[in-house]
Amino acid sequence: MRNGDQNVAVIGAGIAGATCARALADDGWSVALFDKSRGVGGRMATRRVEIDGANGAKHTVRFDHGAPGFDATSPEFASFIELAAKNDLLTQWTPRAEKNGAADKSLMWVPFPDMPSICRALTTDLPVRTNCTIDALRPDAGGWMLESAGVALANGFSHVVVAIPAPQASNLLRSQKSLIAAHSANMLMLPCWTMMAVTNEPSPSVNWEIAHPTASPLAQIIRNDAKPGRERIDGLAQWVIHATSEWSQAHLELSPSEALSALQSAFADWLGGSLTFHYAGAHRWRYASPATSTPLTEPFLWDDSLRIGICGDALGGNGVEDAWRSARALSDFLINKVDGSQARSPVVSSSLAQTRTQ
Repeated sequence: MRNGDQNVAVIGAGIAGATCARALADDGWSVALFDKSRGVGGRMATRRVEIDGANGAKHTVRFDHGAPGFDATSPEFASFIELAAKNDLLTQWTPRAEKNGAADKSLMWVPFPDMPSICRALTTDLPVRTNCTIDALRPDAGGWMLESAGVALANGFSHVVVAIPAPQASNLLRSQKSLIAAHSANMLMLPCWTMMAVTNEPSPSVNWEIAHPTASPLAQIIRNDAKPGRERIDGLAQWVIHATSEWSQAHLELSPSEALSALQSAFADWLGGSLTFHYAGAHRWRYASPATSTPLTEPFLWDDSLRIGICGDALGGNGVEDAWRSARALSDFLINKVDGSQARSPVVSSSLAQTRTQ
């Protein structure tokens, strides 16, 4: 540990939490990550489902049901992407896009073999506790103690980084009467109902791989098995379909089965033709994306009296790159604040290379 007392808890192991933790660990901080999900990745998520193919053969389908991919607009993030691609963790995908009836092409980066692979690479040698919801922070003699369901999990943290959606961060920090809790409470986030489906192969006229419907409750339709490294199954098509934020907000409290039925009907109506569902499931992202993308002066929040910070896409824009930039800004701030050293290059450590063969 640098200076003997830099012991940080990072709550949330999506791209923001993983990035911030990696940068601090590379600078010599003692880091521990906590996440409520079964694995790292956050909204860079992939769900695995086993289905029956032809002749009863079993297939494992991977649905990238969170962020479908991302691009790089800043030189810093582009450098990070370049390193990840060199280590076979990312590949470019240029899907054929259907836009108002006209075929077009777009480009995005897609993690390989699944969406959380980048976060796994960043956290490969760090202590990560999953299936662990942190619902309270308590001051103790060594700094901060973390609690889950009233049970103390770990203590003695000199700093805390909160890398979860802004409304959840606000709830966690409200009892500390921190100004950053109040600030993050005003950062509204929009929901998204998502459908994962396997259907019969559509007609040959459906020659696109990504679509953005208009006048529909559906915002985006992705032919998921068209992505690099995703398994195709003869005679079947694999889809990830995101509803609009407006429809999702209006139907936020539907049961998964009710939302699924509505999304199946909307998809069948929009696609046209005969459609048979061999599998369908729904997932609600209550905090899918920021309601606004107005960046702050600094893309993170910091309470110096408490030594608690918040990072994430809601603080810098919207999407994977903005979550990464927010996390890097906070980690660089902490590194410079503690020891006055120059921030490291935005390309963080060799941990990306360590994970490529795992």
